[in-house]
Amino acid sequence: MDSYYNNKTIWITGASSGIGRAMSIELSKLGAKLILSSRKVEALNKVKQACTNPESVKILPLDLAQYQGFKALTDELITEVGPIDILINNGGISQRSFVKDTIIEVDEKLIQVNYLGTVALTKAVLPHMLEKNRGQFVTISSTAGKIGVPVRSSYCGAKHALHGFFESLRAELHKTNIAITMICPGFIKTDISKNALTSDGSAQNIMDDAQANGMSTEEFCKIALKAIAKRKPEVLIGGFKSTKMAVWVWRFFPNLLRKIIANSKVT
Repeated sequence: MDSYYNNKTIWITGASSGIGRAMSIELSKLGAKLILSSRKVEALNKVKQACTNPESVKILPLDLAQYQGFKALTDELITEVGPIDILINNGGISQRSFVKDTIIEVDEKLIQVNYLGTVALTKAVLPHMLEKNRGQFVTISSTAGKIGVPVRSSYCGAKHALHGFFESLRAELHKTNIAITMICPGFIKTDISKNALTSDGSAQNIMDDAQANGMSTEEFCKIALKAIAKRKPEVLIGGFKSTKMAVWVWRFFPNLLRKIIANSKVT
């Protein structure tokens, strides 16, 4: 695995905290050259200083909701640093509110950030990878991108859309040397639930119990980076019941899982 990342140029969105931060630090140990993006420049600089090779880390502020300028930004970046070997689409936000209470602006925000921002950045990088006939797109999705669950309708919708887009892109790229890896975490111990939008668009500011007791970002990274190095199409990462077992049951016994989800505690 170590040699796979050594000297590769890897662009990571949502790199200022959580999974993005952990992946940045681990990839720096493995000799990667990093471009770290998010809206939070101060936090990105702290991640840079925590990296093993901060001199090989470039900070590039990015708001996924402002995706109209991504092509020009990407062209300029590649002129400066060279080809992007791996794009890790990690940036995003979650949501916690019932459909009946959620204003449409929350759905719009989730689609802008989680779906359109990721798609726009992928489309901006794609021509450069096609020109070199090499590269890899890694997208941090969720088990909520495969199974609908209560009080996350906007989040599930955006994540389901990502799977549809990247499966279509995978089919189009089947004769190229460009890989796509979809990573579906279960409950990982990050601030995603604290930052989740509620019905009126404000942050929840509370960590869900399941999130607080979830897998550490360090353990997540170990599994994720092995899967990326093997260029796996998809990998489920998290607690057995909330990830692999849930997706297996959904595939073979969807009505059973619908009943379990409908009767579960809403968090």
